[in-house]
Formats: sequence, C-alpha cells, structure tokens
Amino acid sequence: MSISSRALPLAVLALLLAGPAAAQTEVRIGTASPLSGPGAHQGKDIENGARMAIDELNAQGIAIGGQKVRWVLVPEDDASDPKTGTAVAQKLVDAHVAGVVGHLNSGTTVPASKIYATAGIPQISPAATTPVYTQQGFRTAFRVVANDHLIGRTLADYAVRTLKARRIAIIDDRTAFGQGLADEFAKGVRTLAGPAAIVSRQFTHDKAVDFNAILTQIRGKRPDVIFYGGMDAVAGPMLKQMKTLGIEARFVSGDGICSERLPILAGDALADDKVVCVVAGGIDGKQQAAYDAFVERYRERFKLPVETYAPYAYDAVMVLAQAMRTAQSTAPATFLPALAAVRHAGITGAIAFDAKGDLRNAAMTLFTYRQGKKVKLQVVRGR
Repeated sequence: MSISSRALPLAVLALLLAGPAAAQTEVRIGTASPLSGPGAHQGKDIENGARMAIDELNAQGIAIGGQKVRWVLVPEDDASDPKTGTAVAQKLVDAHVAGVVGHLNSGTTVPASKIYATAGIPQISPAATTPVYTQQGFRTAFRVVANDHLIGRTLADYAVRTLKARRIAIIDDRTAFGQGLADEFAKGVRTLAGPAAIVSRQFTHDKAVDFNAILTQIRGKRPDVIFYGGMDAVAGPMLKQMKTLGIEARFVSGDGICSERLPILAGDALADDKVVCVVAGGIDGKQQAAYDAFVERYRERFKLPVETYAPYAYDAVMVLAQAMRTAQSTAPATFLPALAAVRHAGITGAIAFDAKGDLRNAAMTLFTYRQGKKVKLQVVRGR
C-alpha cells in the first residue's frame, strides 16, 4: 500500500522521532587466551567468564553517549604461544575492538601488550602475573590479579612460617610465568630470616611429561617442600611421579595449578593437604555471596565448574564497561583516563589500579585440596 503525499510528512516525522531511540552502537570486546593445547581449559574459562559479562551487559540495555550499546565478544585463540599471541593481538586491533581481556600466559601477554599499546587499545589481563607486563610504561596495560612479586613473597612466607619448611626444592617450566614466579619465590625465601634453604633448583618445560630425572635428583636432597612454577597440565603428572618415587614433600605453587582440574590430572597422587597454591585475588564476608552466585550461574550456563580465571575475566569486562559509562564514550582514547581511575566492586574484590596498571591492595587466596576438592585456607593482602 502506497503512502499518500498528504501522509508522507507524518511518516517522515515518525521515523525521525524514532531514529534516536533506535540508534545503536556496537562495542566489541576481545578475549585472547589458549583455546587449544594443554591450557585450553583455562583459556576457555576466560572466554566463558567474559561471555557471561557480555550477556549481562546486553540484558541491561545500557546507553552510552546517547546510544544504546550492543556488546559483542570477539574471542581469539593464542595457543599459549608468543608468536601466535602477537598475531591474535593484531587481529583484534584490526577488528576494532574497544578493549581486550587477555592474555592468560605472561609469555603471550607481554609481546601482545606492545601491539595494543601502539593501537591505543586497553588490555586487562585476568591472569598474567609477570611484573614485566606493567613495568613497560604502557598506559593501556592493566591487570585484575596480583603480580609475581606479591605472589612469590606470599608463598615463600607460607612455606617457611606456616609449613615450617627447612629444605626447599624449586622447579619451573622455563616460561615467562613459571620461571618468573619461581624466581620471586626464591627471593622471598632468601629474605626470610631463619633456617630455610633452597637445596635444589631444577627446570622442565611446559609440555613435559617425564620428570624422573629431576625428581630423582631432588629426592636425594630430602626436601620438605617442592615449589613449582608452571601450570596444572604439568603439575598433575609431576605429582603422580612424585608419589611413584616416594617423595613426601608438600607441593607449593601459584594460580597456574590452582584449578578444579588438578584433581583429575593428579589422580590419587593428590593426597589431602599435599598441595598449597594461591589464586591472585581474594574475597570474604559479604563478597563471598556474590562470588558464589557467579559460580552457580557459570555452572548452570556452561555445565562446567569454574577453573580459575573466569571470575577475573568477568570483572575485567565489567571494568571496561564502567569506564565507558563514566566517560560516556566507547572510544578507547576517551575512556582510557576513566579506566585508569576506576573504582569497581567486582565479584573478585575491590578493583582499582595504581599508576602502572597493577591492582591496588591486591588480595590473594591460599588453597589446598582435600578429598579431591579445592578448599580455601585464608585470604592475605599484599605487603
């Protein structure tokens, strides 16, 4: 049916009036993490956490700068490989993302950060702990977890003061994350007054499956504690081989092994209180209810348990959104100052950044495993 010439002005007026209300802008948020290889379960955890945030933001019908926003997730697989990580970073830049949540591994986070910095795109890592990441001076680099300085010192303090370790062996996987964390742990042990000594320093690699040579050498040193810098895909088989060799030492590590999958990877080698690990974040009191609710929503949505990093990825997306709302702009150059000054009550705790982009007053949570379940020991704050 045609519109008469008399009705045309009214139709045009109606379209004009409806135009601003219907105006919509698309905001793309990238995630970069390993979606293939041994770390794929941790990388998918990041993507899933970010996706939950994206869906919740879309459900809220948020308007920024007078336009309703449609949030879109752009996930990429960096395969835990630095070269792939930089290619993925450029791909996200070319896709005109407004921000990136990633990467997981320190070894991919650092080289990728240079590409995001050149493009002026904010990057919030939900997992990378190497101090190098935020020491480069990039105004685009942030993280929502504690760094290795704090984690290494905290684990050293716990090993020496609480576990009463006197003879400590250290193994790392030679990655930027694993070696960096092991170095910080070693520094922490050496700065503590007392009888604790590092009796062996060994290394493997992040895809290793045979540890008999280094574990046999370590067994001869009779350690109380073995510290491992690396991820759960290697820690699980290592624990099995420790049991085979009769090594009774406690196993201490960072958030790379502190996953829900470790009991599956370690099997019956994961005895009660055998492992102590730390996650670079911490909540208690009233915050615990919000975190528990997130975990339940995650399980219902994906039919999987939260591994480690999903809550941090979720918070990272929400922090980006809050900065955009504060600045009333989705342009990175405009909302970056608001991101640097953000104050956000996240499900992982209070989020605010220092001048380098590190988390202020960072909390860490110590865990162990009992009956195959991860059990919280205590929340500590960085000193």
